[in-house]
Amino acid sequence: MYNYYNKKIVVIGLGKTGLSCINFFLRRDIVPMVLDTRKFPPELNKLPNFVKYKLGPLRCEDIILFDLIIVSPGLSLNDPTLLYARKVGIEIIGDIELFCRELQFISIVAITGSNGKSTVSSLLYRIANASGIKVILAGNIGIPVLDTLKNYAQLYILELSSFQLETIFSLSSEVSTVLNVCCDHMDRYFNDIIEYRSFKLRIYNNSKICLVNVDDILTFPFNKIFRKCISFGSYTGDYCMVKYRGSLWLSVYGERVLNTSKIKLFGFYNYINCLAVLAISDIMFFPRKIILRIFSLFKGLKHRFQLVHQRNNIKWINDSKSTNLSSTLAALINFKNNIGFVWLFLGGILKSTFLSSLDGYLYKDKIKLCCFGKDGMFIYSSYPNISVYRNTIEELVINIMPIVRSGDVILFSPACSSFDQFKNFEERGKYFLRIANKY
Repeated sequence: MYNYYNKKIVVIGLGKTGLSCINFFLRRDIVPMVLDTRKFPPELNKLPNFVKYKLGPLRCEDIILFDLIIVSPGLSLNDPTLLYARKVGIEIIGDIELFCRELQFISIVAITGSNGKSTVSSLLYRIANASGIKVILAGNIGIPVLDTLKNYAQLYILELSSFQLETIFSLSSEVSTVLNVCCDHMDRYFNDIIEYRSFKLRIYNNSKICLVNVDDILTFPFNKIFRKCISFGSYTGDYCMVKYRGSLWLSVYGERVLNTSKIKLFGFYNYINCLAVLAISDIMFFPRKIILRIFSLFKGLKHRFQLVHQRNNIKWINDSKSTNLSSTLAALINFKNNIGFVWLFLGGILKSTFLSSLDGYLYKDKIKLCCFGKDGMFIYSSYPNISVYRNTIEELVINIMPIVRSGDVILFSPACSSFDQFKNFEERGKYFLRIANKY
């Protein structure tokens, strides 16, 4: 364990993660300084009176006297003040690094990816728990990881974002995976997928086994030849799908183990997620019978490609968690052979303006684009012949419902962040669900 008693420490960011870092030090009788760029940080009222804080823009003079900066994942390391801090040799880490430094003799499974990581992490948690393992799920999901240190655990399942991986150096895992890499958070990485990928691949450092996606070469570690890698993929890889007598099966090294018709999750992309879960579960020696039983029971997480309403043979799919184009394309794959139209709702704040990858998914005029929100007009102008634009989701639904027919699908998979009109993707998904239930 690390000794922080002789260090001058500043925590930057007073959200849930920042507060967990502050409490981590207070439990050790260390009082850090606190900075936040916002005028009204969400957790300010929970800060003890004796902890000094400063609000407003970061300045170099604010951090020059400190030895250690704990930065919340929402703040980019490309912030000029943090670039200066690094230049003068001030150590910069995040809450996951603090956590990893404290952990001893407890196994970690580490999961990242542009899409699917919450579903995979949650499935693994349920399988481990059903297998009798004292397991904690944390990281980019649930409660801040530092708040779990007081709890007994035999296994940690860590869902990690690229933002968190930027400041991790001591992570050591039994198995780690990058599920996929696509153009996400390009507003933070200046449209540089190479930089984004490099942070994702840090999850493989000090991992005993790397699980890679053979469908996505960007998930392969830089020094693959020196690492033990197991693979999964749609139709190739150690864990993949095979067709047998008209059905689709999950297979392991060529052996069929489960008919996908018995999987509760909806959609082809979720079958690939199940392959990743199956591979990690086997590596961790979870009983195969329990793995398959959980697959047959787990309905998925809210707002992630959920069939939420069906009436008059019209399906309403809530995929509000789709905040990048790659996740929307994964949703569209499921309707390649749909008889009716797919009314695809796109809108919000685009993270990247590169829409050309959508072209190959506009199947034979069967896709209609319903555009809304801040960047909805930009999307509409890119595909004016198949699109309709309204400012709000409800206005769009009112506009299209007179021409929606039996066999059609209303796919709410926005490919954008939600902050122009909603607090988060959950609020956006609930709003869509309320509208769907009116029809």
